[in-house]
Amino acid sequence: MTPPPDSPPDRRPGGRTARIRAQVLDAVRTELGEHGYEGLTVEGVAARAGVHRATVYRRWQDVGGLLADVLDAAGEDDWAPPDTGSLRGDLTALNQQIQDSLVVRPSIPQALMAASFRSTRAADAQQRLWEDRYARCEAVVERAVERGELPPHTDARRLLIAATAPLYHQLVLLRTAPDPGMPADAANTAALAAAAGAFTRAAPGAP
Repeated sequence: MTPPPDSPPDRRPGGRTARIRAQVLDAVRTELGEHGYEGLTVEGVAARAGVHRATVYRRWQDVGGLLADVLDAAGEDDWAPPDTGSLRGDLTALNQQIQDSLVVRPSIPQALMAASFRSTRAADAQQRLWEDRYARCEAVVERAVERGELPPHTDARRLLIAATAPLYHQLVLLRTAPDPGMPADAANTAALAAAAGAFTRAAPGAP
């Protein structure tokens, strides 16, 4: 659910290859944050990373490959959704993480989302990351059902979208100033709707 972190840990095998990958991906994030997609080049990334551009071309081919690997690296982290003991608390904490990542300048998640509209490889990687985040955040809904806060068969994906969408709409699409109360307000609205059955799907085998 949350946008990719600024510096996700690398879980691939260690050694020189892993170090070069980490240097290059850090350079991509920095270059993207400073110059945006239009200013992102293989040469600029190589120079900032301190590696030969031939190395970058050989492994990542182009800017699209670099962006895709940055997004894939975000999916290799050990991030887990907040566990505060209540649905509203979990959704509020999740929304606060999202808002913090979108309002910091430069916002790497915003830059990556924008770049995904310009690169097919980045778009595919962005989709994989969203699917990964939604899957991890299903635990928030599962815990709420177990605690009796939500009806059985609540659709986790629909609830999570309803809870987080206002932040993306306001901060990314409308570019409004961040509202400190928005994370909790959006969470509360979604939690109330979910408790009332707004996101309940039919039980398996039901007519």
